[in-house]
Amino acid sequence: MTNKAAWDSSSSPPSSMEPIGSCAPLASESDIYRSVQAVLRELESQHPSSVLNKGMLRWTLHKKVRNNPANSLILVRVIVKELERAERVDCRTHIIPLLHTLIYAVIQSAYVPDDLYKRVYNFCKRLLTLPQPYCTVGLSYTRRMKTERYTPGVLYQRMVVAEQSLKNDYHPFQERVFVFADPAVFSGRHGEALRGDIEASGSGGYLNPLDHMRTVVQHSIQAALGGEQCHSPKLAQALKEIGQDVEPYFQEVVASLEQSVEEGSKGEGVVLRGRLGQLYREILTHTDTSVWALPGLDTLSSGGGGCLCDMPLPNPEMSFHLWREDEEIWRELAKCVRSSSMSSEHFCLSQDQETDFDLADLPADLTSSSAMPRHSVMSNDSGIERDLPTGVEPSVVEPSGGSEEGEARLTRRGGIKMRPSVTDNMALMQDALEESGSVAGGGGGTLHRKAGCSGTPSFSKQQRHFTARIVVMGDDRVLGKLAKAFYFLRKREARRLFLTMKVNFQFYYIPVCEDPSPTCPVRENLSPTRENPCALGSYLGMVDPWYDCNINSLGSMIPKLAKMQSNSSKQAEPNPFLSDVISYYVRTGLQPVYFTIYSVKICFPNLTKDPVEDVFLSHLELDFPEFKQSPTTLKATTIKQKKNTGDVCGAIVSVNYKKVSLSGRDVDKGMSVRTSGVQISAIPSNETEDLNCLTVAFNETKPKNTMEAKIRTCNIKIRTLEMKTFTVTLDKDSRRTFRDVQSIEIAPCLDPGYCVQKTMRSKFSLGEEERDAGLSKYMNKGLPLPINTFAGIIN
Repeated sequence: MTNKAAWDSSSSPPSSMEPIGSCAPLASESDIYRSVQAVLRELESQHPSSVLNKGMLRWTLHKKVRNNPANSLILVRVIVKELERAERVDCRTHIIPLLHTLIYAVIQSAYVPDDLYKRVYNFCKRLLTLPQPYCTVGLSYTRRMKTERYTPGVLYQRMVVAEQSLKNDYHPFQERVFVFADPAVFSGRHGEALRGDIEASGSGGYLNPLDHMRTVVQHSIQAALGGEQCHSPKLAQALKEIGQDVEPYFQEVVASLEQSVEEGSKGEGVVLRGRLGQLYREILTHTDTSVWALPGLDTLSSGGGGCLCDMPLPNPEMSFHLWREDEEIWRELAKCVRSSSMSSEHFCLSQDQETDFDLADLPADLTSSSAMPRHSVMSNDSGIERDLPTGVEPSVVEPSGGSEEGEARLTRRGGIKMRPSVTDNMALMQDALEESGSVAGGGGGTLHRKAGCSGTPSFSKQQRHFTARIVVMGDDRVLGKLAKAFYFLRKREARRLFLTMKVNFQFYYIPVCEDPSPTCPVRENLSPTRENPCALGSYLGMVDPWYDCNINSLGSMIPKLAKMQSNSSKQAEPNPFLSDVISYYVRTGLQPVYFTIYSVKICFPNLTKDPVEDVFLSHLELDFPEFKQSPTTLKATTIKQKKNTGDVCGAIVSVNYKKVSLSGRDVDKGMSVRTSGVQISAIPSNETEDLNCLTVAFNETKPKNTMEAKIRTCNIKIRTLEMKTFTVTLDKDSRRTFRDVQSIEIAPCLDPGYCVQKTMRSKFSLGEEERDAGLSKYMNKGLPLPINTFAGIIN
């Protein structure tokens, strides 16, 4: 199968609502079958040279079928047959990739017959008998297909309404995609070129809200009525003639579909088809007479002879950011939530909050310094109200940058210490209690890494109407930065809730290294090791082949796309490839893999210097600078020292750790070892060692026979016993390096939601040691970072 290069935008789809005749030619079932087989062969390919083309065949197949509704229907039939065959021969490797491709095609199909809906629904139900992650993915799609079967077009409608922020009174949910790239990987003009491509082609092209409303009306009516009862070209032209008056019809369509969803399978969609059929005739009769002057449209017959219009699903609205400041990610979210488009009644604060909450009350790192300057003013009073001069009442004085020194006096206003309400506490606790959050506890717990949803029972949680899909691009350094930002956000939210009450967070990762050469470690078949800058991306590709096929391959494509775009002398058209892949990822990658965030306490020999607390996600490196040499020099130095003094190269460190085991019986151990450095990794090197713990390796030139080659632990403390200090680097990021360190202490971070529950219980304790009881027994003690993939972990 031949396909165009990723940067060739000539294959971009035509404008929406075009009839079949003006779209891509009708493909045969055998042609679609060969394309599907090519995708499956690509999925199983292990040849390193194929990494540059991985993901292109899936994208080309979707481009082929989305431009012709008939092709989309053929694809659905072919994939259903392939799924049923994979079930018969027990080829589970193909099930999840085929299922994602199938559902994506069903959502975009102009019309799907009921018999096909039934076959898809029955297959998804049969997946519930399989182990994880097949039953989890199957359950998710079973629910969707049941809804879509009795309310055709509702998944398409909800997706467009949420992603394009179309205001309505029946489906208040909104979504936004934020792409954050590491400037260390995307430098200068390459980053700006990438911004142009993503933001231009990632917001539905040049369509405005009215265009999206017409798209929803068109797709919903023809999905419910089909080509025999709906003349789609007539309807498309009528909607175009209506102009701005399309909004009432859009509101009516959304209301009809949402009401049908609430009714469920009652009547099997007969009422919905009747209402949309009436709306269809109403739209045609209220249009201008010029509509019927078109060739072939001279009658008002309801039938269309099977003629359907192309309704490509527009890409969600995306914003691109070079992530230079740690708090920029939450500042952008805060501005988005507070923007006018989000200030509907669904995002209103309570009456108590409104009286004491405005943009100035946000933390300084969540407000724009340019939009809202902050002034520091020296106070000349004791800070006690009774010490104020007689006759002076406490009041609020707005400081001014140009005020005189005598007038620039800091006064106070009356206030009380705000404590988190029960609602605020429950919001944090619900995050720690939700199904997908049951991962290893803070003191060790299970060693098995969790993915997807667990069997932990959950309760109804407060519904959040805004979903932020955060896509980070870069190597392991950007994920370490994300873990740090997420940890400090949760700590801040424990003090005062703002984003947690309103925003549902979904995290996605696209691994990209600085030098995408043929030897770049993003490629498959490379173990996550110290030398691999994208160790976490390689791990996700190892446990989820569909992620490896579609996302890991972007690591070598994205820098080339950005370079070609930035080197272009003329203004090139936006390239849809990258935004299409990101759209596919955020829409179908809904199974998270959880990575524990570890806290590290760093102490210095200088007693006047306070200890530093930080976090890391994937890697911590400890080095003694005086012994950090090249292997050849180190070997020569070691031999020389052996001859002269009998000592080996390195410093003596004391190690105290809790050895973890599969049995759950943790054992406290301690030892002293001479080493030139320590490598601590949270990413397993292969499938057999896929455990949710830290692997500690010492750089020993002369290892003792009694010492283990690798230490597996979740809690460890390392302290130098000599007058030597070491250097600590977190997540392979030179920007997060600490020098002249005497000791470090590592443990999993505690979730603020768990801490809130423990604090509430401590009020009723009588001084005895508080044990996990009540809700604490079911809560996740650690703070995991969920990275979404297509399948989670396939064993």
